Amino acid sequence: MIDADLRRTVLGWIAQDPDPETQARLAELLAASDAGDQGASDEITDAFAGPLTFGTAGLRAALGPGPGRMNRVVVSRAAAGFGAWLVEQGRAGGKVLIGYDARTNSDVFARDTAEVLAGAGFQPILSEGHVPTPVVAFGIQHLGCVAGIVVTASHNPPADNGYKVYLGDGSQIVPPADAEIQQQIERVSAQPVETLPRSTDYEMIGQQLVDDYVAVAQQLVPADSPRQVEWVYTAMHGVGARVVEQAVEAAGFPAAHSVPQQHDPDPLFPTVAFPNPEEPGAIDLALELAEQTDVDLVVANDPDADRCAIAAPFPGVGWRMLTGDELGSLLGDDAIRRGVDGVFANSVVSSTLLGTMARAAGREHVTTLTGFKWIGRVPNLAFGYEEAIGYCCDSPHVPDKDGITACLTILRLAAELKARGETIADRLDEIARTHGVHATSQLSVRVDDLQIIRDAMQRLRNDPPAMLAGAPVQVRDLNQGTDELPPTDAIELSGERVHVVARPSGTEPKLKCYLEARVDAQRSQQDLKAAQQEAAAMLTLLRDEMATALGV
Repeated sequence: MIDADLRRTVLGWIAQDPDPETQARLAELLAASDAGDQGASDEITDAFAGPLTFGTAGLRAALGPGPGRMNRVVVSRAAAGFGAWLVEQGRAGGKVLIGYDARTNSDVFARDTAEVLAGAGFQPILSEGHVPTPVVAFGIQHLGCVAGIVVTASHNPPADNGYKVYLGDGSQIVPPADAEIQQQIERVSAQPVETLPRSTDYEMIGQQLVDDYVAVAQQLVPADSPRQVEWVYTAMHGVGARVVEQAVEAAGFPAAHSVPQQHDPDPLFPTVAFPNPEEPGAIDLALELAEQTDVDLVVANDPDADRCAIAAPFPGVGWRMLTGDELGSLLGDDAIRRGVDGVFANSVVSSTLLGTMARAAGREHVTTLTGFKWIGRVPNLAFGYEEAIGYCCDSPHVPDKDGITACLTILRLAAELKARGETIADRLDEIARTHGVHATSQLSVRVDDLQIIRDAMQRLRNDPPAMLAGAPVQVRDLNQGTDELPPTDAIELSGERVHVVARPSGTEPKLKCYLEARVDAQRSQQDLKAAQQEAAAMLTLLRDEMATALGV
């Protein structure tokens, strides 16, 4: 049974909750707790342990009642707090574009947001239906908005939802804006949610926004570019299929063989354990279809279509999915070859290969903190990526990761290679021979107790290894910041042949350790297969050594 103070707080929440479902759920939990159900008491305690913190990715949590869950009370307060922050920033009364994915209650949360912002004097523009995140990121600048909001949990499990905010330049917020917005949310949370001003005086936008996005995206494919490519596509039960199909047709590529079981939006994501192309088994249906149809490649988007993954056939191996770094190197190399103007960028947890390629071509390269909130802000960005299958191929229009323009770009590249009798695997080998093998992998540990992550990071800080894979490494505690990077909770270990970054995940209860093993170009040119095997062995050793150093 919960204590009297928490019980009063719960009753107060029930009284103001505008959603009959979460209201009834909380009442049921309270009754069960009163009857001695410890599980119900624990669930209430967890949901009311503290409010969701508005971070640089906005909000993201499981659906349910209480301040620690995603629900209409939390979302309405977030909208009011964000609106108050925009007023404080001198953006009162401006347009705010609001889109949403097909997850449970995304449409409801988006409508609440529009009403609260309209009540605060803004001019909300609400999507008529679900829409990919990159389309909203595009529309912010295109429509002259002061901000944008997407209700999405991206590739999180089905039980989650989230709330992502953008500024008027189409980029995500960065510190200290997140803390300032959180302060405004806390201020408005002191009043009952029903007292927040609301209005239904907002604009709706439908197909025109998608049409405008597609008209710009198709320009990434030159008129004289080859277009013959056979491919399989999966939307991963998300909202990408409709826009991808329109963009592909507008760009002149053949329609994909689409995975039928995963084509239409479904908030339950019935065919996958986690709706993330990176997760084991997530693209199995797409690979099965690829085997049946004799295609050149497989393309997968995550549920809100801001990420993109591909799989391709490799000699002696068969079909396999490319790592995020491999696809990043393909797209980066392609942009360098095409002379795309600007700066190349990737996050500190991604491979060092893009920097190596850029410098070899006399191009500027920068390393950023993890997340597109940093990559998308690089001035004059030519191409940027992070290893978690996020790619920015058209930064002037979408300064964020965009799985749809990445799809168009990789289709163009695959068609060009096919026209020359080459494959994705051939191009990756060419890059390795030119710049050396850069093999990457991860040590990822999911935990129930976040203290495990804190203890592991402290252990590594107190006693970092002096050598990895048989060679000395230099250690940088990024918590202190560097000349290039603001402070972040991460530790970097670098040597002549290895690069490792350990950090807590920003969106999941995971400790992540990003591993890279390198074999130089001279040896890669002499015997590429042997160099690849050597790098793979180094990765295995790195994983074991870092697991020991972290105590996991």
